[in-house]
Amino acid sequence: MTQTARLYGGSMYELAAEEQLAGIILEQMQMIRELFRENPDYVKLLTNPAIPKEERNQLLEDAFGARAERYLVNFLKLLCERNILREYAGCCEEFTRRYYADHNIAEAVVTSAVPLDDKQKAALKEKLKKISGKDIELKVKVDPEVLAGLRVELEGKQLDGTVQGRLSDVSRKLSEIIV
Repeated sequence: MTQTARLYGGSMYELAAEEQLAGIILEQMQMIRELFRENPDYVKLLTNPAIPKEERNQLLEDAFGARAERYLVNFLKLLCERNILREYAGCCEEFTRRYYADHNIAEAVVTSAVPLDDKQKAALKEKLKKISGKDIELKVKVDPEVLAGLRVELEGKQLDGTVQGRLSDVSRKLSEIIV
């Protein structure tokens, strides 16, 4: 994340928190980030210097003006006007980081071989909450190469309960014994 993204994302968070809109804006920022990810040509259009800034701002207004908080729409316009809209993803990361810190939330990225059902997700969130002492925002990824079990990344730590991870541990311990 760049210094620019930290500065702008942090400033946006401070404004949203002051206006008591941080939760709503966080949700909207993440939805817009996903839309940008799914529509890279739209982002290219918004960052094209050949298109006048007024037209690019109007594109943002047309797309989000009636659907997003006014502060967020104006934030997007500001990034567009300053030719730093490509920093939006980093701004979202900083906004989210600050929101999670202020609300005692930890993000856990869980990778499993098969999709988890709602009951499994709830149980996992509860267990991770006990470990971290924080509310958990769970992001689940499916990777068939995991074989079985779960791999969890939580607050910079990796908890590997996969068969593959266990086999790697056994292999490493065996090689240490042999040497």
